[in-house]
Amino acid sequence: MGRMIAFTLAAVLTLPVSAWAKYNPDDNPKHDVSAIGDRDVDGSINLYSLEKEIGLGKQLADEVEKHSKVVDDPVISEYVNRVAQNIARNSDIKVPLVVKVLDADEVNAFALPGGYFFVNTGLVRLAENEAELAGVMAHEIAHIAARHGTRQASKGQIANLASIPLIFLGGWTGYGIRQAAGLAVPMTFLKFSRGFEQDADLLGIQYLWKAGYDPTSMVAFFERLQNQKKKKEGGGISGLFRSHPLTSKRIKLAQEAIDQILPARNEYALGGSEFANVKADLEKLMTVSSKRSKDADANRPTLKRRAPDDEIPADAEPVPQEGDQGDERPKLKRKYDSLSAGGAD
Repeated sequence: MGRMIAFTLAAVLTLPVSAWAKYNPDDNPKHDVSAIGDRDVDGSINLYSLEKEIGLGKQLADEVEKHSKVVDDPVISEYVNRVAQNIARNSDIKVPLVVKVLDADEVNAFALPGGYFFVNTGLVRLAENEAELAGVMAHEIAHIAARHGTRQASKGQIANLASIPLIFLGGWTGYGIRQAAGLAVPMTFLKFSRGFEQDADLLGIQYLWKAGYDPTSMVAFFERLQNQKKKKEGGGISGLFRSHPLTSKRIKLAQEAIDQILPARNEYALGGSEFANVKADLEKLMTVSSKRSKDADANRPTLKRRAPDDEIPADAEPVPQEGDQGDERPKLKRKYDSLSAGGAD
């Protein structure tokens, strides 16, 4: 019986996401922008309670900070946090958002379960305006609101139960607690299925619009990243392509959602001089950080090595070798020396 339940649930979880099939608020709550903040977008099957998801996210976030450099500049940190919190207030998220800026050149941002959110300096530097930065943030906040991380982990766990009787695991609750305590694979919560990525696009566009930004800014930024990928032929491209692969179909669907779901507005916010000022401050900070790193390398003590024989000056004093007259090192008197001199009886 347990195996039958597990198999059925695994099959249900592998069904394609239909959020994009038809834009109709009456049939799909995710299409009703008037209900943003009062609707459930986090699915129906999740082995993690919200409290355990927050605890898991905290553990993963601590690991990220241990191995990364967090930008502590108050102006930059406050600005990025303020933009993100504005998106969160206009979303369906049900956990507090904790935002940190990482000193990393890679164009990327990523969200962990439970509301922990990281933005790379490379993303801020590449964005042309605040709306583009907010667009990527809205996509990531949508992952948090829809609980994609733990839902995806639950999906994998349930699929594995197809051959394991539930009675040995203490039921669904016991299994969920055991896995939440022992799971330590961050990529499980970062690399989402195609359906979850499209879901985050759909929700993120709505959150961007609700916060007052031009929703086409997200599409414009993703198109620029896609062009960057083509020019570099896959080498050294943004982390957004690895954990959030962009396709022409995704970009097309995002534009369709904008046209069919979002009411038109007379004007949108793009972000003005503050974004430009923060970006300039960030450039200065990166320049100072780079200079300090180079100075530290230059002042680091190095091992003095002996020059090769072909680099020794011709007029240099020869180095005495063992057996030379100039060799004054004490020698061990060996037994056979005295025997050859006839000094032994």
